[in-house]
Amino acid sequence: MQGYPDDGGADAPGASTTAEGTAPASPPVPPFHPAYAQRNGGIGHRPAAARDDAAANSDGHERDGVYGALDLGTNNCRLLLARPSRRGFRVVDAFSRIIRLGEGVGHTGQLSPAAMARTHEALKVCAAKLERAKVRRSRLVATEACRIASNSGEFLAEVRGRLGLDIEILTPEAEARLAVSGSAALIDPSCDFVLVFDIGGGSSELILLDLSRRNWRRERRADRADAQNFMAAWTSLPIGVVTLAERFGGHHVAPDDFEAMVAATQRMLEPFEAEHQLTKRLAGKRLHMLGTSGTVTTVAGVHLGLPRYDRNRVDGCWLTLRDVRAVTYDLLGRSYEQRIAEPCIGRDRADLVLAGCAILEAVLRLWPCERLRVADRGLREGILTTLMTEDGVLRTGRRRRRR
Repeated sequence: MQGYPDDGGADAPGASTTAEGTAPASPPVPPFHPAYAQRNGGIGHRPAAARDDAAANSDGHERDGVYGALDLGTNNCRLLLARPSRRGFRVVDAFSRIIRLGEGVGHTGQLSPAAMARTHEALKVCAAKLERAKVRRSRLVATEACRIASNSGEFLAEVRGRLGLDIEILTPEAEARLAVSGSAALIDPSCDFVLVFDIGGGSSELILLDLSRRNWRRERRADRADAQNFMAAWTSLPIGVVTLAERFGGHHVAPDDFEAMVAATQRMLEPFEAEHQLTKRLAGKRLHMLGTSGTVTTVAGVHLGLPRYDRNRVDGCWLTLRDVRAVTYDLLGRSYEQRIAEPCIGRDRADLVLAGCAILEAVLRLWPCERLRVADRGLREGILTTLMTEDGVLRTGRRRRRR
């Protein structure tokens, strides 16, 4: 995947080196190790004294420190390492691997041994990258699969003991807020409302941002830090591409199967509509959607006809309702093998892509919207933005003019 180094190519040669190209010696106690957390008050919440020490250890340049964000999802394990910069932050290393941690959890209520083994191998790569980068501060999170699996606590404790990764399980609301923060730079400030959605592997978040309540600041670094304050309504559905595909099938999807997936999603969305009356609130207003999921980036890549996925082409692009549906029904008409052959899908996603399209179609049928912006960013970027803002190393507004 272009745009982020090593994103999607975890096992490529030299994949575990940082942007500087060297692997520095390990610190006595890595910042992500439980011993560090116990000593300094917890990962992701380091006290001022620890932050001062980190700044001193980087030759007095506080902005030079590396920050880390890990997203352990139902389908993917993703890591992002970045340094603060004048324009927000600069990515120095990244990692992404499909691990299907939530495979079967909807039926058994537990993470399977095979899924945990796959995930453990991916997390070993993440641990090495975090240690090599000497991260100044990090936050490592897990989402829906670990929220619902009865043995997730045991699994994460084992990961902590063996790899030194202290992974917290996010609440649905925290996940929604971080997704908004991570994608906020792509919001069109001329709109009254923005409907943000994140179609995950085991859950899907939907957030309504009300920009009409007060002036939306056009300074983009301010937008990222401030976006959560515009949340007017949100919901987390216990349904995602993995759980929906396991329920209705993903390899061979007939039109009737697709409609059944859409209907199942719509039934889950109806209580949210009934409580918040979005249809009435959005009528006649300037609105656009903002999708942060793998589903919408895949749809964009197929729509653009990319010979291989290119983050620089996809992130920030606009799609119309007609564009989305043209791709959806084109994919519905293809066989499983033909979906595998699509460069922006491949074997890892061929059995999941139509489940994601069904969730997206359910959202669009309930709240038709002609403009949808695609974000190849979200939870990890939200974590990095939040951490850097808390540490005061991310500028969140224009400098005032001297009088």
